Amino acid sequence: MSVASPESASQDDASISAYVVWQKAVAGVLAKSRRVDVADLPVDAEHMLDAVTYDGVSIAPLYGVRDEQPEHPLPGVHPFVRGRDRTRDVNAGWTVSAKFGAGNSDPESINESILDGLNNGISGVWLSIGGSGLPATGVARALDGVLLDLAPVVVDAGSDVAAAADAIFAVADSSKLEDRAAVDIRLGAAPLTARFAGVGAVSVDDAVALAVRSEARPETVRAITVDGTVFHNAGASDTQEVGASVAAGLEYLRALTAAGLTAEQALGQIEFRFAATDDQFQTIAKFRAARMAWARVAQVIGAPDAGGAPQHAVTSEAMMSQRDPWVNMLRTTLATFGAGIGGADAVTVLPFDAALDGGAAGVSKTFAARIARNTQLLLLEESHLGRVLDPGAGSWYIEKLTDDLAARAWEFTQSIESDGGYLAALDSGSMAVAIDQTKAQRDSDVAHRRTPLTGVNEFPNLAEAPIPPQPAATVARYGAAFEALRDRSDAYLLQHDVRPLALLAPIGSVAEHNVRTTFAANLLASGGIHTENPGPLTTDTIADAVHSSGARVAVLCGTDQRYVDEAGPAVLALRRAGIERVLLAGPEKVFGRPDADSGVDDASRPDDFLTAKVDAVAVLTDLLDYLGA
Repeated sequence: MSVASPESASQDDASISAYVVWQKAVAGVLAKSRRVDVADLPVDAEHMLDAVTYDGVSIAPLYGVRDEQPEHPLPGVHPFVRGRDRTRDVNAGWTVSAKFGAGNSDPESINESILDGLNNGISGVWLSIGGSGLPATGVARALDGVLLDLAPVVVDAGSDVAAAADAIFAVADSSKLEDRAAVDIRLGAAPLTARFAGVGAVSVDDAVALAVRSEARPETVRAITVDGTVFHNAGASDTQEVGASVAAGLEYLRALTAAGLTAEQALGQIEFRFAATDDQFQTIAKFRAARMAWARVAQVIGAPDAGGAPQHAVTSEAMMSQRDPWVNMLRTTLATFGAGIGGADAVTVLPFDAALDGGAAGVSKTFAARIARNTQLLLLEESHLGRVLDPGAGSWYIEKLTDDLAARAWEFTQSIESDGGYLAALDSGSMAVAIDQTKAQRDSDVAHRRTPLTGVNEFPNLAEAPIPPQPAATVARYGAAFEALRDRSDAYLLQHDVRPLALLAPIGSVAEHNVRTTFAANLLASGGIHTENPGPLTTDTIADAVHSSGARVAVLCGTDQRYVDEAGPAVLALRRAGIERVLLAGPEKVFGRPDADSGVDDASRPDDFLTAKVDAVAVLTDLLDYLGA
């Protein structure tokens, strides 16, 4: 039993005292902003500032000694929260992985790309085999010159995994390496998660047979991958992704042990793949929580020391945007940071233009691949993020968030188990329904712009060139609804040589209208609607501005006080000048309601009101319909 020193006890007392002072200050500010007395607020008024995640986890505005969690064991020790490998080379950090072979069947060019990547910083190869990718017969040529004991090989082969395994094993057999155990191969059989995604894969029985066969190999081979990214790409929250993945892992464990493998051997045949997003703290905590949850499974089946399954982080496909794709470089940087700090064993950064079929116009695949690779290398070699194992340890926020996410993920796993297990939950649709509910909530947040997506629903760049028609989406990308609006604008532009247009009608000085003209222009641009701002207008100059623009839609912009005195006449002037639809940037309450007592003339009343709380997708869809886009 440890006893706190007088110095640490004094520091704790000081921290608690400081927290009390902060509590009172927060309560004072909240009372003032709400125009109530402090006594009318809850005792813990600071929690009115809490944010709630899609997992139902509350994020406090401040963490301190009061939030301290018990210290977890060191890396490499059950429950592996702080990392699965205590001997990881801190000079190298995590494995810098890159994907090769997708959509390319030429072994020669794939080999050239792999060797170029290895010579320029990657340390792991993720190889697509079969389908439209590299044929199994070309594996030996594609891996020619690759030092298998230095560069782990991960396979993505779908239903061709058996042939891919044969080809990989043949390469390993011909390598003449003395230490075959140093060769790390992940065969990527993923029938359970592939079934959720609706893509081809081997059967569970075939995956188990491959795992049994892998046990006899001299290399370090894991046959099965639990691909949690399929849940993420469907719209799952972090704990739903982890919880569903753990449930799938349990299904594999039952099948593997039924085939004769011990618990330790079965655990040794499984790896996990998770999505890393630009919410860096959520990502850090998710990877730590996922290890905790899986370690609990290993403990329950009596093999706690074998519960440190490898984690492969892939930057989120769902967060990637087609519009202004350069912003994706920032998103993937944050995601890589979170995955690395969270203890992922390998990280793959998707090219910044991955959401665009064929990539961004004028951007070569080699450039996009180099940026993806260098995103990791800069974090490792210049920021030295790999030099410390679990640098987030001890952070009150990260530790609390880790425990909260692990608990919620475990609850989701239990709910799947109570439905009869992973396969039963797939067949009943209960898991998909839960994920769809999260997706709907996120879609609503994006549509209302509570969740900002730079370049998509905030700060869009209407000057960028139209993009070619894209294939039907297989990933629930966050910005898809807004990008569909932009597609309509592009089609209108190609047909009319101009984008759909709205006139901004500012009243009052620039200082008075600037906030709302900026807001309105930004909002309309997110739907592909171009705006013209002629500067401050009066009822006498509105007609000239309307005739000059040729617009059919106008947005009145000014202060609440200006609206009281001038909005009605300005609306009438806009209508007389030929504007068919008048919107007002501001809340309806500042204009008055059209009832018998208000004295408001319907003709002088705007058709709609634009505020920060509107469903922007619905408003913009309606406007594009009206404008014929």
